[in-house]
Amino acid sequence: MYGEWIRLTPAELERAQEDLDWAHRYALDQSKVESDDGEELPVARRRSFGSDKTWHALLFLLARREFPIDIITGEWFFTEDTEDESQYWGYSPPGFLLPEEVQRASAALAELTAEDLIRGVDQAELAAAEIYPSVWERPGELEWAVCHFPFVKEYFAAAAQEGDAVVCWIS
Repeated sequence: MYGEWIRLTPAELERAQEDLDWAHRYALDQSKVESDDGEELPVARRRSFGSDKTWHALLFLLARREFPIDIITGEWFFTEDTEDESQYWGYSPPGFLLPEEVQRASAALAELTAEDLIRGVDQAELAAAEIYPSVWERPGELEWAVCHFPFVKEYFAAAAQEGDAVVCWIS
């Protein structure tokens, strides 16, 4: 299970709201183009990005800090029935953040460091909360959980600067 994001312009978000199949194809195609190119683009230039398997830990750690925006699953959904698995992009329905929410998220992310997220956290808390993946008995996993955080900040800063929305899902 991987946390995934795709940046959309406001016009693309409007199209996605009308044609979710188009949005899914676009997300998959963009991810393939950006990863199959042979030369990985800098995070700030990528339309697609993800938090790998750290998504659930990031969700937990951000919620623990009362982070104002849900950057992992989104603030809004394209479908009213989030239990309808036919609408899932992998393991979840796609959610999204409006451009103004991306800007708020970026500003709030800029104030945090990876160290802030894990300060005072005991790995046993993640184990007790059944945070995916089940690795919390091994030492050093908190540092792994936030290894992508600097890139997450960079990705959201670029999206905010461009005025983009962000679609979020678990693949």
